[in-house]
Amino acid sequence: MSLFASRPASLPRMGKLSQRRTRIVSVLDVGSSKVTCLIARLRPREAGEVLPNRTHVVEVLGIGHQRSRGIKSGVVVDLEAAEKSIRHCVDAAERMCGLTVESLIVSVTAGRLKSLRGHGEVTVGGAQVSEADFRRALTNAARTQMETGRIPLHSIPFDLTLDGEGGLENPVGMTGEALGAELHVLSAEETPLRNLEAAINRAHLVVEAFVAGPYASGLSTLVEDEAAMGSACIDMGAGTTTISIFQNGHFAYADAVALGGHHITMDLARGLSISPEQAERLKVVHGNAMTELLEDEETLMVEPLGDDGTQGPVQVSRSLISRIIRPRVEETLELIRDRLAASNLGHVIGKRVVLAGGASQLAGMTDACRDILQRNVRLGRPVGVAGLSAANKSPAFATAVGLLIYPQIAHNEFVPSASPIDFAFDESTRVGRVGAWLRRSF
Repeated sequence: MSLFASRPASLPRMGKLSQRRTRIVSVLDVGSSKVTCLIARLRPREAGEVLPNRTHVVEVLGIGHQRSRGIKSGVVVDLEAAEKSIRHCVDAAERMCGLTVESLIVSVTAGRLKSLRGHGEVTVGGAQVSEADFRRALTNAARTQMETGRIPLHSIPFDLTLDGEGGLENPVGMTGEALGAELHVLSAEETPLRNLEAAINRAHLVVEAFVAGPYASGLSTLVEDEAAMGSACIDMGAGTTTISIFQNGHFAYADAVALGGHHITMDLARGLSISPEQAERLKVVHGNAMTELLEDEETLMVEPLGDDGTQGPVQVSRSLISRIIRPRVEETLELIRDRLAASNLGHVIGKRVVLAGGASQLAGMTDACRDILQRNVRLGRPVGVAGLSAANKSPAFATAVGLLIYPQIAHNEFVPSASPIDFAFDESTRVGRVGAWLRRSF
């Protein structure tokens, strides 16, 4: 095991956006079925127009799509193929807006995302809480044990307490005896991230920041009240289905299961002995996750796999398609239900669940989700971004749009520093305890 605080903050991090200058931002959503690049202009809002997580007006200037190759469930499996997909995708977005991209904010679903909760406390001794006290409390909370080979992707202050009273936004300047901090640390395996970064670097591009896919999806689809009251966003992609939970407006938990829309497609291809391309079309046009909604007599003609022209098309009932789809949908949603229960935050989200991702658009999916999760479910579409066509405002683009929102809140994350001042007052060490005593006494 290793300690988060002892590891360098080696992943690229974003600084705070200027409230005076307009900035061009480029993002890359790397999925199992498609790679999406958005280039957007972020213009500062007027002081009276600033909303939670929305300090800038976002206008999309360029969009690029490319079929994902060399990537499986968010993991790079062929470096050269992944590089080509990324390069062609970015080139398309650049041509659309006439700009050149040098750096990208990149989504991450690989690396077996894992949420950890750290708690730290410092003694204030009846004095006013200083910025140094605040940072020391967060630094202590960041000392969360982490498995070797994993790296912190996000570290977000979740709750601050002063003498046991929680819900504080900024305790600096307040008076109390003890300051406590809760930190949500989302970690990922480092190797998949480095391989993804290598594929991007091969395309002569630089990663400006990595952002967890479920975090980005929640940012773009949850409205302010949902995030404040507590809600879950379930993003159903091609190779992975992710969960993000928001509580009191903060990103509180994330998880993922390695099942998605592609697994439904392959079930159809095997069950009907047809090509994956034809299975995908059947799923999108005629598929339904609710078997009871279809009648047996409705039939379709499909070309069998490996047909040499002598057999001809065969008839397939729509109800059979649905009966093949339903077990995989149930398996995926039951896993999600179990992960929500394991999070110990089921009481936080109450009955509020938002569906996003391309696979969420399958007919009957929201009804199936209501049945299995026993919660109120709505289909989430990315909101608060201008310049997107109607086709690009679908749930499939939730992560990409969330990446454009992320720069506005990236500065809220905590990155531990290893400065001598922090060490001098670190109460977990002998030297630090002496320093803290001297500071309180004199």
